[in-house]
Amino acid sequence: MKFTVDKYDRYVVIEPLRERLDGETAASLKGEFMLRNTGGQRNIVLDLNNVIATDEAGIRTGLLARRLCKSSGGLFILTNLNEDVLNFINSLGLDKYFIITPNIEKAKDLIFGNEIRLDLKEEQQ
Repeated sequence: MKFTVDKYDRYVVIEPLRERLDGETAASLKGEFMLRNTGGQRNIVLDLNNVIATDEAGIRTGLLARRLCKSSGGLFILTNLNEDVLNFINSLGLDKYFIITPNIEKAKDLIFGNEIRLDLKEEQQ
């Protein structure tokens, strides 16, 4: 599966370059999520700008990324979802597990807010 990975200081943006996020592509994404998380990235943004359809296996891969990020104090954020993908996530009842933003800028705001909170928490200890 082809995707782009843009690394920043406090987060990474992964953008699949396929129109379908399914079980076949999920394995590649799973490996990338694990690689980024074990490499010290606790915040991952999955930009679904190019994705027009998904299946349950594709979306469930995001649950793994969510667990990885959460265990290290970070956030996993889905962004740029089209209406069909968003409706599919809602139909599975997974919308309550994911942070979903309309664009990368909103995702960045959430990440930096979380990072400030973590920094303040560390200072107080």
